Amino acid sequence: MARTGRPPLELQVQHEVEDLKAAYRASTDAVERRRIQAVWLLAQGKRRDEVQEITAYAHSSLVTIIKRYNDHGLAGLADKRHDNPGFAPLLSEAEQQALYAALQEAPEDGGVWSGKKVAAWIKRHLGKEIYVQRAYDYLERLGFSVQRPRPAHLEADLEAQEDFKKTRSQTG
Repeated sequence: MARTGRPPLELQVQHEVEDLKAAYRASTDAVERRRIQAVWLLAQGKRRDEVQEITAYAHSSLVTIIKRYNDHGLAGLADKRHDNPGFAPLLSEAEQQALYAALQEAPEDGGVWSGKKVAAWIKRHLGKEIYVQRAYDYLERLGFSVQRPRPAHLEADLEAQEDFKKTRSQTG
């Protein structure tokens, strides 16, 4: 691996080794716990390659952890993904309720609701263009499932099926 000429980033130990050990043992979040472990091991004087071996962190990840610890202490090692609410839903609660009400009725063109029909309804009534897959997601989220008849086998013997139904109902 080529060196850049910069000295390696050094850990600025801000806590006693015993305090890092206690924080490691007290942590209930796996990601945070592993990051604290890396800092704890470095604070004990372990070499980076040893820490990488123990924690299975890549060099770049370990450098990022060191930077976070140097800049923010233990708070910089927290897994902040838990605080990320993600994207806002494509449809607001009121729009989802309107869609739910529409799904209670048959589609305008008849038949059954499909992802394509839901996406078209959303575009026409709510003015939002969404992918068909997101329409299926909303169908599922609102408690609906795809309804379509099962395909019939091309070589099915309809007469034999009817005979089976008749004899089955008499014995059952």
